[in-house]
Amino acid sequence: MQRCDTHWIHAFILQMVVFSSSAMDMETYTSEGLRKRQMAGEAVSLSFYAKWCATCLMQEKVFKSFKGDASVPGTLLVVDYDQSRKVMQKLHVHAQSTLIVYKGHVERHRSGGLTDPQALKQALQSAK
Repeated sequence: MQRCDTHWIHAFILQMVVFSSSAMDMETYTSEGLRKRQMAGEAVSLSFYAKWCATCLMQEKVFKSFKGDASVPGTLLVVDYDQSRKVMQKLHVHAQSTLIVYKGHVERHRSGGLTDPQALKQALQSAK
């Protein structure tokens, strides 16, 4: 392999690492995980999910399709709707399938029941 080809390959690999590290990730909610991301000023979203909720299942499918998408920033923290009453009270969440998007501590978007992929993507991108 020629030297210029090697440099091109290394540049491509580095670019892919940068893109994949800035793409949306999904994790289970923890208060520490939210706090850490907010303190760092990162894009972080909360999805209030219930396994019995048909809308939540549709949202989950869409969110999973965004994993690794560099145009969708930050981390999506999935909050168990049935087990997180204190979090819901603190954040004034009254229904499953609620999505809250933050950039640091600033709330940029809040919605309930969205399932359209483009609308969900725009909501998550509001944290850019």
